[in-house]
Parts: sequence; structure tokens; C-alpha cells
Amino acid sequence: MSKAVVELKARDLNTHGGVFCPSPLADMKLWNSHPKVYLDVASTGEAMCPYCGTVYKLAAGEQVAHGH
Repeated sequence: MSKAVVELKARDLNTHGGVFCPSPLADMKLWNSHPKVYLDVASTGEAMCPYCGTVYKLAAGEQVAHGH
């Protein structure tokens, strides 16, 4: 499992407050990675991929707009 940590800006999140993994933000090649999974980052500030262990988290000081 990966121990990579990807720091995100609020603008990196989709309209639902999350990201998909695998992700080009994590410098992953989509064609040779695991199945695509949605990770909700907005609710807690971070989420870990159950397939590869990559952690996606909001960078310090980043605020998610209301509605996420």
C-alpha cells in the first residue's frame, strides 16, 4: 500500500466535496491503477483510498465552502 499524502486546495475538490482515486493529483497513471473510487474529503478534511492507501487531505488553512 502507498503511504502517499496528497495535499489539496479547496478548488481541487469536486462539487460534492471530494476527489476520485486514482488521481493525476497523486501522480498516478489511471490506466494501471485500481478501480476508480470516490473519496469524501470535505466532511473531515481528509480521506484515505481503501485500495492504495493514498491519503488526500486539505492543505493547512484551506476552507471548503458551505454546501459541501
